Amino acid sequence: MRVMIKAQFDTERANEAIRSGKLPELMKETLDHLKPEAAYFGPEDGCRTCWLVVDMQDSSEIPATAEPFFTQFNAKLTFTPIMNAEDLQKGLSQIR
Repeated sequence: MRVMIKAQFDTERANEAIRSGKLPELMKETLDHLKPEAAYFGPEDGCRTCWLVVDMQDSSEIPATAEPFFTQFNAKLTFTPIMNAEDLQKGLSQIR
């Protein structure tokens, strides 16, 4: 299932990662691990935020997906199931 993950980073933890020069490395490791279909970054609610679109085969993948954001950035996370246009058309074709 396609899922959008929104991660809002704790400002102080992200500031520390920037000051130490580790933020680019931590983000690269996380993105290499998750292999998102799409990744976007920007401010939201006064926090550094990223939005990732990933394909999850099973809900048991949530802990391994979430932990890097929790442990490295003390992030607030949301997981939202989403569809692309093809998925939507497939779903709508099943409505009778």
